[in-house]
Amino acid sequence: MPVLSVVSASRASALEGLDRLCQFYENLSPQSLQTLSEVYAPQARFRDPFNDVQGTQAIAHIFDDMFKRAHRPRFVITGRVQQGLQAFVTWDFSFGMGGQVRVVQGCSQLRFDAEGLVLDHRDYWDTANELYVHLPVVGWLMRWLRRKLSAGGS
Repeated sequence: MPVLSVVSASRASALEGLDRLCQFYENLSPQSLQTLSEVYAPQARFRDPFNDVQGTQAIAHIFDDMFKRAHRPRFVITGRVQQGLQAFVTWDFSFGMGGQVRVVQGCSQLRFDAEGLVLDHRDYWDTANELYVHLPVVGWLMRWLRRKLSAGGS
């Protein structure tokens, strides 16, 4: 098989993998965690502001914990860009906690293997403005710091 065909096949697999990943997240449930290996490679690495794990079992544990701590967590994919074996996805994550619904906006940088499985998944989101600012004591401190550090801060 010519090199160009192999590269084209890998890109097509990555695009299919991105489709699978987006569907997986938009339909995420405790039951769907059993299909994690259809989306992530066995040695996949997952990083977010609180976790850095490797392997599908460790990734599943993070989501299992999320379902135990958050009420009705839900991801909505708001945008996606794919180039070769890499992709970038933007999302809204809503969940209930403490009787209130929170929405966190973030993005994921993804790298796929030749079969379209996720090898590397890194989430980026603003923990200070999306999460900490809503906590009682820490929130007050974060809001004060934001005022002090802003261009017009006094």
